[in-house]
Order: sequence, then C-alpha cells, then structure tokens
Amino acid sequence: MKLLITGASGLYGSKLAQLALGKNIEVYSSDIQGLSVYGKCVKLDISGKEQVEEAFKTIKPDVVVHAATLTDVDKCETNKELAWQVNVEGTKNIVDAAKRAGSFLIYISTDYVFSGDKGNYKETDKPNPINYYGLTKLKAEEIVQTQQEYFIARPSVIYGSTPAAGKVNFALWLIETLRKAERVKIVTDQWNTPTLNTNLAEMTLEVIERRLTGIYHTCGATRVSRLEFAMQIADVFGLDKGLIDKVSSSQFTWPAKRPMDSSLDTSQVQKTLKKKPLEMAQALKQLKLELSQKGT
Repeated sequence: MKLLITGASGLYGSKLAQLALGKNIEVYSSDIQGLSVYGKCVKLDISGKEQVEEAFKTIKPDVVVHAATLTDVDKCETNKELAWQVNVEGTKNIVDAAKRAGSFLIYISTDYVFSGDKGNYKETDKPNPINYYGLTKLKAEEIVQTQQEYFIARPSVIYGSTPAAGKVNFALWLIETLRKAERVKIVTDQWNTPTLNTNLAEMTLEVIERRLTGIYHTCGATRVSRLEFAMQIADVFGLDKGLIDKVSSSQFTWPAKRPMDSSLDTSQVQKTLKKKPLEMAQALKQLKLELSQKGT
C-alpha cells in the first residue's frame, strides 16, 4: 500500500509516518519545507495545483492523509488570504488529485469548527466557527465531502513527546517550563479534549486498514479545562503545581477568538474502533513512557 501524508513533519504526521512504516506500508511524507521526515520525502506546497497533480501522478497513492494546514489561529486571523490559500485552496488541490487517482482520503480537521458555546459536541452537531481558522477548516471539510471515499477526523489540542516542525506543543512547553522552575499562566475557562498524537495515529491506521468513511471525533476521551490539563501533566511528571497561576482568558488579548468549550464527544469512535480514544490518565502515562525512552 502506498500512503501519502501531507504535513508529515508535524506532530501528528510524523508519528503517523513512523507507525505506518512499522506496518510495512510504503510511506511518502510530504512537507512544504522538505524537512527531515519518516519514509520517502516529497517536497510539496499543497497550494500549488500543478505541483500536487505531479506528485499524485508520480506516487499514485492508495491512501492520502491530508494533515498539512496553517494551524496558527492568530496568523489565520491576521493573514486571511494565506489561511484560505493553504487551508481551503490547498485542500481543494488534494481532493481533486485524490479523485483523479482514486485515492482513499483522510482529512485531519479540528474541534475549532464549533463555536464552543456548549461543549461535548457530537458529529451530528452543526458547526459554527467563531474564528477564521475554524472557518477555513470547515470550508475544507465541505470540499472533502465531495469526494466519493473520505474520512474526516476531528482531533483537539494535539500533543506528543517530540517537538515537530520546530514547534513545541503545550504539554512539552509546560514540562520544560516547570522543570526550569518558571511560573506559567494557564487559563481556567477554556475546555477541550486533548489528543495524544500516538493515539490519533493509531486510530488513523485502523481507519486506513478498515477503509472507514464519514466524520468522526478522534480526540482524547477526557474533557478538561486547560488548567486541569496542566495540573494533570504536573502531577504525572512530578512537577511543582504551585508555579501554575490561574488566569481568565479575558486577561489575554488574542487577534482570534477562542471557543470556550470545544470539547468533543467520542462515543461514536469508541463504538466503532478497536483502537479507542485514550482517557487522560492513560495518555499521559504513554507520554511519560515515550519521553523516558528518549531520555528526557
């Protein structure tokens, strides 16, 4: 099987490539910068239609996992043209090429397609994004749904044991900062369902294997506030919780609005997959194991 992963230097894409190689899948890892990746490296700018078409003609992928996206929520708000070009036009290019190649398409979306007014969103709830990032991801979902065979995965706050594409995720940032005995400000009034990249990658491999279709909430199984997430990380890693200052999100000025509660209900994916979304305690145990294996 030939698997093409876009955004393969990212936190999720790199883990998926690593695990897929372990299953003897032929992995093509594409990235705009041509960074060091797992599998065969393909330098690809998804917003370039001809470049995408050429890559698909050359590779002829059986499966495409489209994870490349502009994830910086504030940058999407201040540079809407770029956000649209990457997240919407880029997805359209991938979808068109996947249609022609007859590839099974998996699209990695986000919990930010929801407004955050109620939380515990089910797949049947109507999306209503409150920032431009969420809007571009929703538009991309709509484009993906014109494909005959597709799977839309919605994770939430992806974290993992490796800094990816030069960025440190929330969990790693918190661990590193508290280890240096520095104080951190963490908001008490934002809720989500954080997703360990390894768990998401394992669920994706099952989706590929079984050719599942539809929209699924493939995030962690535990709804937590950002503060609770931080406190649990500190507990598991034996760090000083006294360094965590509780603040309200109103104390921050961000260009883009954040949903207050974009947590996702995982009951559908729990029923469907053998690889279940992990509870927070299990996920953090796995994170600790992965970090210990790296000697960090």
